[in-house]
Amino acid sequence: MNDKKSDPESHPVVPLNCLFQGCYNPEYERCIREGKDKCFAYNKLNPNDRVAQQEILQTLLGSMGKDVIITPPFWCDYGYNIHVGDFFYSNHTLVITDGAEVTFGDHVFIAPNCCFTTAEHPIDPEQRKKGLEIARPIRVGNNVWIGAGSTILAGVTIGDDTVIGAGSVVTRSIPSGVVAVGVPCRVIRKITEAEKTRYPFYEGCTEHSADE
Repeated sequence: MNDKKSDPESHPVVPLNCLFQGCYNPEYERCIREGKDKCFAYNKLNPNDRVAQQEILQTLLGSMGKDVIITPPFWCDYGYNIHVGDFFYSNHTLVITDGAEVTFGDHVFIAPNCCFTTAEHPIDPEQRKKGLEIARPIRVGNNVWIGAGSTILAGVTIGDDTVIGAGSVVTRSIPSGVVAVGVPCRVIRKITEAEKTRYPFYEGCTEHSADE
């Protein structure tokens, strides 16, 4: 594995929102092989070896903030199209197919077995057989929680402070400050101040003690 960060000038430019030769393309295949090598090395580490994990993530991701934790196993295609903010946490088995950019804000939580895919294939079988693809970016705002087993599809934006319920398939953009769930994912309600008292505080909880 190459332990140096890839040179951005060596990355092929992926056209956005239109058909392009994604499969059977030596340039893209080379970059994907490099990304898979780094993911393989990452997934072989002791899951508690944060130092070695950070070293690989710094060579794999396009950019990342502070206190980033990605619990293995983690798989992506290119890696350099992924941009992660501060205090990011993902649980086991995060998959990102990043033909286009996938951008996460600060304080994003991702539960186990979630998939973010920027790739679409043509409906027409002849175009699909020739290896044509479409790449559309995904954007996730600040303070977002993605529930277990969710799939976020190409072109979706998820607004700040939003919660995506477990098992959702997000096919279209979701606004800020809401709870959304389902297949396809739909907004079910706004997040309000009442959320602060939804659960009782455990005795000795720091926030509870400070409010007394």
